[in-house]
Amino acid sequence: MSNENVSCKIEHHAMLFAFLAKRAIESCGEDGKAAILDGMTIYGNERGARMAKRAIANGDPLNTMTNQAYGEWQCDYEGQMEAGTLRTEPTLQTYVTRCAWCDAWKKHNMLEYGKLYCVNVDKAVYEGFRSDLTCTPTTTSLSFGGSRCEFDWEYPLTPEEVDALAAKKKELGTSCMKDFNFHTLHLKTTISKTLIERLGEAGERAVELALKDYADTFGQEYLDALLADASFNPLAV
Repeated sequence: MSNENVSCKIEHHAMLFAFLAKRAIESCGEDGKAAILDGMTIYGNERGARMAKRAIANGDPLNTMTNQAYGEWQCDYEGQMEAGTLRTEPTLQTYVTRCAWCDAWKKHNMLEYGKLYCVNVDKAVYEGFRSDLTCTPTTTSLSFGGSRCEFDWEYPLTPEEVDALAAKKKELGTSCMKDFNFHTLHLKTTISKTLIERLGEAGERAVELALKDYADTFGQEYLDALLADASFNPLAV
């Protein structure tokens, strides 16, 4: 199979993270865990910054409404995720009752490592979008054994903003979406760089082992697709 025919899905993205977390923690214990969490903060900040650049380019303000409008990923198929809105005022609160990332980690018996993805990714993306915004989990997340994930986004969506959000999503369509080849490459690039910077030679070895795990699980062509673009820029819109 050529790289051009490789189509990464949420499962590939989820499992690459889990393999990186597993190998970092096996190699360096708590230092490995700390490096993984640092990497996820950087990764989330980069995602949010990319969303913000696109919103600014379109002349839109950076606020809670536009943050919700400028999401960059969509499910692989209908029903893969189950999520919704709890309330819009006095602050926006949302929930997730089925998560494709959790499903992937459970399928491969890697929830112990995969759940570290959930510790700060939503907060990091939101803060990357605008540094003074804060997303707060209000329940124990699905990956940590909760019945559903819940998030408080700090600011309300007024009735006018709810209408504006629907209109903005319709206007944008899929123009902001990036496929999971991109997202998985972004994850590999940023987390690998962080592990190597924080852990040195042990980080390099952890990355090598994780990429082998990934290739052994999905096939070498899926790894080759992530190694093909040496000029990858995670902040490019």
